[in-house]
Amino acid sequence: MSISRSICVYCGSRPGVRPTYTESARATGAMLAARGWQLVYGAGDVGLMGEVARTAQSAGGRTFGVIPEHLFPHEVGKRDLSTFVVTETMHERKKVMFMNADAVVVLPGGAGSLDELFEVLTWRQIGLHEKPIFVLNIEGYWTPLLNMIAHIITEGFADASLRDLIVAVDSVAELETALIAALA
Repeated sequence: MSISRSICVYCGSRPGVRPTYTESARATGAMLAARGWQLVYGAGDVGLMGEVARTAQSAGGRTFGVIPEHLFPHEVGKRDLSTFVVTETMHERKKVMFMNADAVVVLPGGAGSLDELFEVLTWRQIGLHEKPIFVLNIEGYWTPLLNMIAHIITEGFADASLRDLIVAVDSVAELETALIAALA
């Protein structure tokens, strides 16, 4: 299968408390595979990361995983990916993932997902890239973050344009439509 595009997915190494988080991770993996888009992600086989990857693989999709040595035991590095890269550091992991993607999607996750999101958001804000950034706002998971970004703008710590650098979608169907438009 030729790879038309690669989508970097940041998400939790835990499943979260709502079944809809797992369902959306699986639906995202299936959608990427159906579109022929390669999944680029953190190479873990746990939590939402594992759900996205296993579903993409089951649907015949290509998977590109990147994991730092020190997280290999914790995130249970998934060695059976189409491409499997082990890095020395988290910084190297994030760079390899980002450089091998055409767009970024953030599913529910914790501090690591926030770190990854804010790094690519900052890079976009200062003009280092033009890649689209999406948050999958399942059951309003990212609404507090989106409100915080609005607060940052209101308080004068960012231009209003910051809001436009993240596209929030409420379902995997909306994500697919938005990705198609952004990658056209």
